[in-house]
Amino acid sequence: MVELLAPAGNIESLDAAIGEGADAVYLGLKSFNARLRTSNFAWNQFEAAVETLHRQNKKIYVTVNTVSEERETERLYRFLSYLNEVGPDGLIVQDYAIMRMAQEFFPNMELHASTQMNVESTAAVRLLQKQGVKRMVLARELGLEEIQKIKNETGANLEVFVHGALCVSESGLCLFSSFLGGKSANRGMCAQACRRYYNAEVSGGIKSGYYFSPCDLQLIDHIPDLIEAGVDSFKIEGRMKSAEYVGSVVAAYRYVIDHYKEDKKGAIAAGKRMLASDFARSKTDYWYGFKTLDDGVKNSAQKILNPDQAGGTGIYLGKISAIKAAPRELVEAIRANANPDTPQEQINVKMACLSGGSYDPDPGDSIRLHKKDDTGRVSHKIRSVELDEEKGKRWIDIPGGFAVGDEVYLLQIKSGSKRYQRVLPGDLGRYRKQPKDEMLPILDLTPVKDKELAYFPDGIYAQVSSIADVFAVQGLKPVRLILEYNSETSYDLLNHKTVLPFSKKQIFISLDPFCSPLQEDQLKNELTALVEDGYKNFVVNNLAHIQMLKSMGVNMVAGPYLYTFNRWAVSWLENLNIGAFISPYENSRKNLEATYEEKVRSRVLVPVFAYPALFRMRFKMPSDYDFTFFSDKEEKMFKISSTQDGSFVMPEEPFSIVDKVNILQGSGFKKLLVDFSKTKVSKSQIKAIMTSLVKQQPLPEISRFNWKDGFYNPEKLEEYKAAAERAAAAKAKGTAPARSPSSRATPAKGRPGAKFKGRKKR
Repeated sequence: MVELLAPAGNIESLDAAIGEGADAVYLGLKSFNARLRTSNFAWNQFEAAVETLHRQNKKIYVTVNTVSEERETERLYRFLSYLNEVGPDGLIVQDYAIMRMAQEFFPNMELHASTQMNVESTAAVRLLQKQGVKRMVLARELGLEEIQKIKNETGANLEVFVHGALCVSESGLCLFSSFLGGKSANRGMCAQACRRYYNAEVSGGIKSGYYFSPCDLQLIDHIPDLIEAGVDSFKIEGRMKSAEYVGSVVAAYRYVIDHYKEDKKGAIAAGKRMLASDFARSKTDYWYGFKTLDDGVKNSAQKILNPDQAGGTGIYLGKISAIKAAPRELVEAIRANANPDTPQEQINVKMACLSGGSYDPDPGDSIRLHKKDDTGRVSHKIRSVELDEEKGKRWIDIPGGFAVGDEVYLLQIKSGSKRYQRVLPGDLGRYRKQPKDEMLPILDLTPVKDKELAYFPDGIYAQVSSIADVFAVQGLKPVRLILEYNSETSYDLLNHKTVLPFSKKQIFISLDPFCSPLQEDQLKNELTALVEDGYKNFVVNNLAHIQMLKSMGVNMVAGPYLYTFNRWAVSWLENLNIGAFISPYENSRKNLEATYEEKVRSRVLVPVFAYPALFRMRFKMPSDYDFTFFSDKEEKMFKISSTQDGSFVMPEEPFSIVDKVNILQGSGFKKLLVDFSKTKVSKSQIKAIMTSLVKQQPLPEISRFNWKDGFYNPEKLEEYKAAAERAAAAKAKGTAPARSPSSRATPAKGRPGAKFKGRKKR
């Protein structure tokens, strides 16, 4: 029987999911999950949920689906040890570090490959099956025939998203939010750049719209076909949605799953009626209905994008026009009924007046508030409405932290809400497990052997996307050329159309990070032909590439999309015979140096110049997207390229640390990548980069991306804030402030526990 899997962003959503018949729920705790802005579960709540659901023969999965920096690996290890003790039914993971730690320390823990791991092919599934992964959460960019092919050829346990919000970018490959300020989608901090309002430069002036805000996925019509295709679990997205939303969506899909065999047409119609109160965005079935790859690439954008569709969820209620304090009795009543772990801003409510909408919300209605700077979104159930007839104002309660100008949307009306039986017991006092202060054993990456990296010399590497640019980058005098493998370059290479100015030994072929079932068979045949033709060096950006190339006797470099933000992830890839690595574009200097000790830095190629692809979309843009350049409200400029391989959004200002090359080389990173992917190379660019290299001066109008400041870290900001408050208090008392425990460095050599080499013993 197929599993119906529901989101549980908070306790109320857990109650709704189970109350409406979900077979399983997935949830996050306070860290290492891709929805850090949800309430998430406290330790005792989670432990109680596992015990209670297991008594009901329900399953519970934990999202640990973000990447971790090297400094976080010990905390990650403690977290995994805690989860191993509590015993959920599976962990949904993205970081290869978790897989490596599980292999070493927690072999009985069931792992599911997150959609963020970018799994969309039989080759990738086969590799993960051999690595012990029990379930694959497939990328959302797949259609029915593609899913059927994976199931038929692997027999794997497959989980498929069937309802909820979509990402415009291919799964796990979005860098836009991170580029804007370190709020990485791969870290659970996505600022939803795709939902923003942009100004496009079109012929005759400026045209504005929500150009990259996708519709929401709804596959209720396809449930019978997906069941017949052998899908094992249907997943509903929505850990940031209200309990009412979760309940209504679960009820609809539960009904179709249970009744489609009796009356397929009637069951689907009934399910759709149940979804009528879902006031989210307009719906799409995205990649369903396309029989060929070309058909999908050409036409799927028409089904997913609507520039006139606001980025917000639900029916627009207006903007906050005024705020005042809430009645004391309301605040006290909320505090008395709140869970111990309820965020303070949801307890310290305010009263707000809205303007600009066409509906007046009532008590019991669920709303969602969006900060105007897009730094936060919160769902909230209205408890109180005040009418000021004299001034013609209507006040509703809202959570604290919002201000005049923030937008409000209706998610669910009161008539659509239900009261559900509580899943968790009333007394959580006996649930006391928490992560312990365990030390992570030291991991040493494998030292480089003599001549092991002969194919990977020190110096400048130049990456390009076209045959013409192969000739253009000769001015950089690169020691190696990295040629992106796409529709244009593949045709030229396979048909020997051009005599290139680099030998095959000097060329690395970089493979696209998205590899679908409709592409993989042809790609494997082409790779075989290239290897037979003498190409031996490849940059792999998807696990499928490793599976395809592993028996061909080639050199594989892990590309920037096989995320290696810590040495445990590096070690996992080492065990797949990956000898060298390109640092992810999002990485910081501090984390790069922490991941790779000096003795292994010869393994690493560091990007020093790039126009990183911020969105990678599996479709051509619609014909009415007749623009190349667009800007956001801060007037930052971006450009879009639409090709037969898909569409790509890039910044107008490149990422560059070219002026820091001497520092990098001095610290042992002597392989440097100048990446012109998805852009045309000019002589002036080459000259400017060479000048910057020689004079150690920054290029004009560039971005440092996360190189200096690293990822946005709310915990670190809170630590700084607390330290400043302690310093101020100490200054007032005339005493020296005490250091926080996190500020005390632990000498690596003094830490207890075994040392592990990067490569496992086989």
